[in-house]
Amino acid sequence: MKKFIPIILLGFIFPACKTNYVHISVMDPAPVTVPNTIRKAGVLNRSIPSDDAKTLNTIHQVLSGETAAMVKEGSAESIRGLKDALMENNRFELVKQLDSTVLKGPGFGIFAAPLSWEQVESICRANNIDALFALEMFDTELKINPIVIPPKTTNPLDVIASVQQQVNMETTVKTGWRIYDPGNRLIVDEYTIFQNMTFTARGVTVVAATGALISRKEAVKQTANKVGHMYADRILPYWTKVTRDYYVKANSNFKIAKRKARTGNWNGAAEIWEKETTNSSRKVAGRACYNMAIINEINGNLDKAIEWAQKSYENYNIRLARDYVNMLRNRKYQSDRLKSQEIK
Repeated sequence: MKKFIPIILLGFIFPACKTNYVHISVMDPAPVTVPNTIRKAGVLNRSIPSDDAKTLNTIHQVLSGETAAMVKEGSAESIRGLKDALMENNRFELVKQLDSTVLKGPGFGIFAAPLSWEQVESICRANNIDALFALEMFDTELKINPIVIPPKTTNPLDVIASVQQQVNMETTVKTGWRIYDPGNRLIVDEYTIFQNMTFTARGVTVVAATGALISRKEAVKQTANKVGHMYADRILPYWTKVTRDYYVKANSNFKIAKRKARTGNWNGAAEIWEKETTNSSRKVAGRACYNMAIINEINGNLDKAIEWAQKSYENYNIRLARDYVNMLRNRKYQSDRLKSQEIK
């Protein structure tokens, strides 16, 4: 059973409070569940515009400030980032980059229509893979905001030379992704990611200032690569922290348990709380039951935590326990999802 190491916050700064706070590190399931049967994956760049859409894409590129080379190289970087990330996480036995010259999309920032299952199955059979990760859209959008920088000199003869133009260039990288599972004929995920970048440069003229931003293309490629990694994260479980409060006031034994908890001796605190669950005082017993739910969640025993929280509310009307039961049930659901994502 996994143990979760809590971090005590500074709840003790407020001596009048009846509760203290604790942070618990927990692992949440991946946003997207890829079936365990999928062990070999292919990545495909389908965002390159087809020849049929060449004229419309040329117009779109002029309006958006992008170039055909930027789309081609940027989308290739997104695919590279996705492939590298999938290979690093050991989720798959094989990650294969597929030929992207055959299947192309509409371009001009439109999410391509899904591939037919006949196409997906044919690609997967030909490459001996179980699933297909496809970049279905790649687009960049440019917005230039020129700003005149006032001269600092008071000499009229120097004003012309000292006037400068500042250009703020905002670039948005837009990507659209799908995961195809041919075995179940299911699109496992369909998702878009937008990433913004801002560049600033100065020059005597707007043209000169804009020309100074020669690094934009490389920055777009770096961002595109990062987006590929970001999309790969959607199939990976991740660590997060949840905040819980536990009772530190009820009787003198709770004060001892509080000091044990502060030093990280949660088992020692739990021994005291468990004894107090049979206290003749309903308030003491109810708070002790609630705290027992907390310690069981810390130790990863969610079923037992739910039992204690239910007892705290149903038998002793501890109101914190009512909301806590719902939190624990949600965690139990997430925990079950996490188990379903484990490779067997």
